[in-house]
Amino acid sequence: MEQYKIIEVKESVFADNDREAARLRQELKRDRTFLLNLMSSPGSGKTTTLRGTIARLQSDLRIGVMEADIDSDVDAKAIADTGARAIQLHTGGMCHLDAGMTEQGLREIGTRDLDLVVLENVGNLVCPAEFDTGAVKNAMILSVPEGHDKPLKYPLIFTVCDVLLINKIDVLPYFDFDMDKVLAYAHMRNPNLKVFPISAKTGEGMDAWCTWLRQQTEGWIR
Repeated sequence: MEQYKIIEVKESVFADNDREAARLRQELKRDRTFLLNLMSSPGSGKTTTLRGTIARLQSDLRIGVMEADIDSDVDAKAIADTGARAIQLHTGGMCHLDAGMTEQGLREIGTRDLDLVVLENVGNLVCPAEFDTGAVKNAMILSVPEGHDKPLKYPLIFTVCDVLLINKIDVLPYFDFDMDKVLAYAHMRNPNLKVFPISAKTGEGMDAWCTWLRQQTEGWIR
């Protein structure tokens, strides 16, 4: 009988990526750079939230942003206007970034003179959650118009994230969005999930979120 080997390709790919991500985190610790992986669906307000975050933190922290997208450089231009260092990462059609792609971006942006680097991942709630990018913390944005049932439909991203930003709370009166339910569903997936209701447009809740991010960054780079 012919002998052959069966390889679980998906498991192998994830295992290799996890090792690469762990090594990347060690290098970031050595360089004293905090990497935040920011995920969400398209239209949730990632770039507007980032601009508001940069405005509140750039007097205290040296900030860089890696904008990941299938194509276009619209978001990188918007971030560069804030004065933060920004680069655009084109994924060539891929719907996520892995540790290797993230490392390539970090080499290009340069980390030794940056305290905080934010990776704005490709906009969707599935693929980005599957790959460890090497980030110190994972954050996601859920906007009010998306509905309160997303933790039930997309469990993995809520499981792997450390922080949930519930954005666009200024339009709560106009949508059937139950804040109590979304908190219950999210904490069912991840009991330790930190939640910040915000409005990137009006600024409500942004100070609390930025205080948390500043504390996390300063704790990492010391």
